[in-house]
Amino acid sequence: MSATVDTHVHDEDHDVHHHKETFVTKYIFSQDHKMIAKQYLITGTLMGVIGVLMSIMFRIQIAWPEEPNVLFEALLGKWAPEGVMDADVYLALVTIHGTIMVFFVLTAGLSGTFSNLLIPLQIGARDMASGFLNMVSYWLFFISCVIMIGSLFVEAGPAAAGWTIYPPLSALPMASGGSGLGMTLWLVSMAIFIASSLLGSLNYIVTVINLRTKGMSMTRLPLTIWAFFVTAVIGVVSFPVLLSAALLLIMDRSFGTSFFLSDIFIQGEVLHYQGGSPVLFEHLFWFLGHPEVYIVILPAMGLVSEIMASNSRKPIFGYRAMIASILAIAFLSTIVWGHHMFVSGMNPFLGSVFTFTTLLIAIPSAVKAFNWITTIWKGNLQMNPAMLFSIGFVSTFITGGLTGIILGDSALDINVHDTYFVIAHFHLVMGISALYGMFAGIYHWYPKMFGRMLNKNLGYIHFWITAICAYGVFFPMHFIGMAGLPRRYYTNSSFPLFDDLANTNVIITIFAIIGGLAQIIYLYNFFASIFYGKKAVQNPWKSTTLEWTTPVKHIHGNWPGAIPHVYRWSYDYSKPGHEEDFVPQNIPLKEGEEELQH
Repeated sequence: MSATVDTHVHDEDHDVHHHKETFVTKYIFSQDHKMIAKQYLITGTLMGVIGVLMSIMFRIQIAWPEEPNVLFEALLGKWAPEGVMDADVYLALVTIHGTIMVFFVLTAGLSGTFSNLLIPLQIGARDMASGFLNMVSYWLFFISCVIMIGSLFVEAGPAAAGWTIYPPLSALPMASGGSGLGMTLWLVSMAIFIASSLLGSLNYIVTVINLRTKGMSMTRLPLTIWAFFVTAVIGVVSFPVLLSAALLLIMDRSFGTSFFLSDIFIQGEVLHYQGGSPVLFEHLFWFLGHPEVYIVILPAMGLVSEIMASNSRKPIFGYRAMIASILAIAFLSTIVWGHHMFVSGMNPFLGSVFTFTTLLIAIPSAVKAFNWITTIWKGNLQMNPAMLFSIGFVSTFITGGLTGIILGDSALDINVHDTYFVIAHFHLVMGISALYGMFAGIYHWYPKMFGRMLNKNLGYIHFWITAICAYGVFFPMHFIGMAGLPRRYYTNSSFPLFDDLANTNVIITIFAIIGGLAQIIYLYNFFASIFYGKKAVQNPWKSTTLEWTTPVKHIHGNWPGAIPHVYRWSYDYSKPGHEEDFVPQNIPLKEGEEELQH
């Protein structure tokens, strides 16, 4: 391991040489992991703005259906004649909103940003194993973003088969307007996104295994690195399966094959497709789709573990149990995908197997929740915005996870499948929780990224409005879901059965609009602080991990001299026998001092 480190020790001349960079090599085609992290974050943020705007538009449609709206007329043009939203474009908005938020915001915003920023800094490496692959990974991600946004401007409309793109709606170009070129562009964009994700994941894995500094054993790694490492492994295992599904779907659409199609009638005419099965596509999609949930949530869990320990001034509770639960979640995530398919005609025995494995995954998840609560118990809590978002994360993870027990049980799931109950569940446990983790990470590591501090008071306002509105949107959805309201209907006015739920939908939409607008406060804080924020000191949060030993000003190679060696684990907070309430990892043990048993 030390041999690996020696090859990475740059001399002073090398550093000087690397500072003579052009604008293009520094800000555009950069191979520096810190710059690539910022590129991912800003691209993901811009995609997030588009995704949230879409959700506000379709929420307005559900609350006040068939009423003319100036916003629709301005943004949707021919898709909203006289300001009334067209039914097809409602499905398109739901589809692209889901795709953008799950893949382009949460996957890239968490893994892309924080894996890139923190892996080299926290393990004591000069950079990623391959800076070039890292750069290629970002630019493939950027191209896939451009293609996905470009599909919005196709004449026949963007993909409109739901973010899960089930056939036959996605497999037959003539099925609907959005099944044509828009769907093809969706598939091309996702194929490029998967290539980007795989390149990134392989880079993260190799870096963590090979480039740890001297003394940095696997049991001294911060939980952030464990989370990023295991997330990358899940990505490498499951993303190729979605790629195969996308390629087979392209074959069905363009080359006359029948992988997912059989016995199709359109307007009384029998099509030539035979022998395929749309359920096969569901299996391939959800084999990625469920691990994807953990690809999104595990990095957030790692960030929250680090932030909670630092802001409680206490060692993380149950370090090894936390690692074990990350590994257990990773393994179990690959054998639970069938719970998305209980109503697909699945054999009831197979359904009971998937119910069992799904309920098992609650155990490592609960271990993590209890350990976070125990970490902050009787701690010296620093209630900054990062800590508030971390506590908010634990709250939404528990409340969203509890409804997962209902949806994971085949007998109970059938009653609420494809209703708003499902939307409430996965938005809380995956969407809002992951966003909170991402916000917590941004507030905590912003000084490391930009050398300046975010405005704390704006952070508090951002947190409280977001937290109240998130529950205001998704808590009532459980009840309208249990009342039977189906998802993906662009209006419910045709069904007298649902008239009583109209007012609830209006309340949800009002919360959604306020919550969406609150993100403007965050965006202002984020972009203004880059230029006008208070200058950061080297270790503003008094944390123990290695990234806070690097200079505030970014340099190529991270450390100006030799890479620091590691002598202790990453959570020596409030350790008896030390003057300060934190001991950085690069401080040698005192004579007679024992490393904490964790």
